[in-house]
Amino acid sequence: MTRRLGLPALFLPAVLAAILVIVPAWLIQPFRRQSPRDLEISYLLRSWSPWLTLLLAALALGGAAALWNRKRGIFRRGLIVLAVIVPVLGAWAARQNHFEAMFHPLARPGFVPAEQARFLDGADRVLGVALNGEAAAYPVRQMAYHHLVHDRVGGVDLVVTY
Repeated sequence: MTRRLGLPALFLPAVLAAILVIVPAWLIQPFRRQSPRDLEISYLLRSWSPWLTLLLAALALGGAAALWNRKRGIFRRGLIVLAVIVPVLGAWAARQNHFEAMFHPLARPGFVPAEQARFLDGADRVLGVALNGEAAAYPVRQMAYHHLVHDRVGGVDLVVTY
């Protein structure tokens, strides 16, 4: 029985490593509303994933070493290699800050008068500034993605950040 479970069981670390890396990125997508629970889960997984994916990669390597001589054929050995590559890549990806790679300032931001801002609804929060009789508002949802915007309000150059 264990002989037949060897190769499928080797893919368990690969699946778990992929989950540890993909779920935080999926939960915190730009321009998507996130709940406090989504953020909590994402940050929990991000804090544990570097160590857990390393452990999973080590398990996959050990399992591959144990199966290598018992499995013949290019297809089966190719599956063993694949089952090792995924958690090793997961261990690497868990150490990358993909959130910062996603967040970048807008090169050419567009601005519209408040009455034309159809992309906002009544529940959206904005950062506001009023200078010298002129006002501007920056949607938090977009600021959270881009982190900063350069603007000129009331004749004053600004860097607005969140």
